[in-house]
Amino acid sequence: MSSHHTHGQQKGESFAYGASEDPGLSSSSDGGGLVGAKNLRVRASQKMQVFLDRSVPHTGRRWMCWCLLVATYFLRAYLVHGYYIVTYGLGIYNLNLTIGFLSPARDPAGGDGPTLPSSKNEEYRPFVRKLPEFKFWVKSAKSLIVAFSMTFFPVFDVPVFWPILLMYFIMLFTMTMKQQLRHMIKHKYVPFSWGKQTYGKGGGGGKEKSGGSD
Repeated sequence: MSSHHTHGQQKGESFAYGASEDPGLSSSSDGGGLVGAKNLRVRASQKMQVFLDRSVPHTGRRWMCWCLLVATYFLRAYLVHGYYIVTYGLGIYNLNLTIGFLSPARDPAGGDGPTLPSSKNEEYRPFVRKLPEFKFWVKSAKSLIVAFSMTFFPVFDVPVFWPILLMYFIMLFTMTMKQQLRHMIKHKYVPFSWGKQTYGKGGGGGKEKSGGSD
């Protein structure tokens, strides 16, 4: 009788301390929470992708939104009077994006062949960018959103003398764009496609070619 009493007492204490007869119950609940969070993230990613796919043909509206993001970020940076290192990093990143946008997908200096025709007798080929316009817009917009979010965390407000950063960025921007311009002049290409040109005049002097763009 005492053994039955002791066993009952131990079982009651185990339940009193919250012990469960099923050790996998707690782990399964934690796993369910992780699965739910993962599913939520996947659904959000899918909705964002649908939104981006639908925005592809609306170039003007997309860049208007981009201008609004730029104005919002610089207004925030002006009001807080800080986060200069974040702004500098944002500028450097977007400068690299701009160079990719202005560069051909195949570098003529690399031996991959010219991106644009080099003579009148060659077939017209539109300018193919290293970084397409839509990807340029997406990456730049994301960088603005990330930089704007960083301005709410004081850890990113590193003390720095901002005029030095501004002068260094202007110098880097000037040197980079000058190098890009020299590359364009050397290989005789323009990073925009306004349509196919018409060579020659008269009946058989040339063919009129309809345009193509990015």
